[in-house]
Amino acid sequence: MEKKELVNEIQKLKKEKNAVIVAHNYQVDDVQEIADIVGDSFALSKYCASSNADVIVFCGVHFMAESAKILSPEKTVLLPEKDAGCPMADMVTADALRQEKEKYEDAAVVCYINSSAEVKAECDVCCTSSNALKVVGALKEKNILFVPDQNLGNYIAKKIPEKNFILWQGFCPTHHKTKKEEVKKVKELHPDALILVHPECRPEVVEMADFVGSTKQIIDYANSSPNKKFIIGTEMGVMYKLKKDNPDKVFYILSPGLVCPNMKKTSLESVYNSLNEMKYEIHVDEQISARARKSLDRMLELAK
Repeated sequence: MEKKELVNEIQKLKKEKNAVIVAHNYQVDDVQEIADIVGDSFALSKYCASSNADVIVFCGVHFMAESAKILSPEKTVLLPEKDAGCPMADMVTADALRQEKEKYEDAAVVCYINSSAEVKAECDVCCTSSNALKVVGALKEKNILFVPDQNLGNYIAKKIPEKNFILWQGFCPTHHKTKKEEVKKVKELHPDALILVHPECRPEVVEMADFVGSTKQIIDYANSSPNKKFIIGTEMGVMYKLKKDNPDKVFYILSPGLVCPNMKKTSLESVYNSLNEMKYEIHVDEQISARARKSLDRMLELAK
C-alpha cells in the first residue's frame, strides 16, 4: 500500500477497535505523524493509564508496552514489532537484583522504567529520566540501589549528594557510546549552539552540556529558549518534533551514532499489521504485574 492508503486504513482500524496509537519520541517520523500522542516514557505511561481506549498500540520497545499493560491490565496492549527490545533493560535480571538486594537491606530499590516487569516487581519504586530527581528526592531512605542505568544514576547522585547510591552497571548502548571528544568537535563547528543532552549519556558528556533532561524536557527547553541553534545529545528521533515545533531554529545531532536500532524497527506497515491482526499482544503474569504495579503507582504518586 502507498503511504496515504496505509494511513487511511490505520485510521479506520483505530475507530473500529477503539484503539489509540502511542509513540515514543525516538520512533521514525512516519510513526510519530500518525500517533495520538508522542512523548517520553513518563508521558506515555500516564496517558495509557488514563485512556478510555480498549486497545493500545505501543510504538516503542517491549518494556514500555509491558508498563502500559501493567497500568491498564483490562486493555489489549499491542507491540507492532515483537522483537523491539532494550539492551539496557536486558542488563539486569530479577534473580541478579534479588542477590544484590540482600547485600543492601536498608536501601530503597529504585528502577529506571527501562526494565522488565520482573525487575520492576523487585523494586520499591520506578522512575523515568523526567521524574527521577523528584522520585528519589522524595524517598526517606538514605541508601539507594539504582538499576539498571549507571549514567542516569550518576546524574541523580550528583544532584542529591545527601544520599548514598549503589549503581547497577547497566547503560544505554546508543547514549553511552557518545564521547566527550565528539562534543568538543561539534561545539567547535557550532560555537553559538547550546548543547542539550539526555542523562543516559556518560558523565563527562553530561558535564559539558548547557542543559540535561529527558526527551520531553529537551523539547520543552528548545521550544522556550531564545537561542536559535542547538546541539542535541539524545536519540535522533527527537529531531522530528524539535524541527516541527521550531521551524525558525537549527538543530544539529551531537553524534551520528545516536540511533537506537530497536526504536527504528516500527514502521507504518507494522502498525497497520498490528491493528489489523491484533498482534503482538503483551501479556504479563498476574502476580508479577501486581507487584510491578506498586512500583509504577508509587512513581506516579511521588512524581505528581
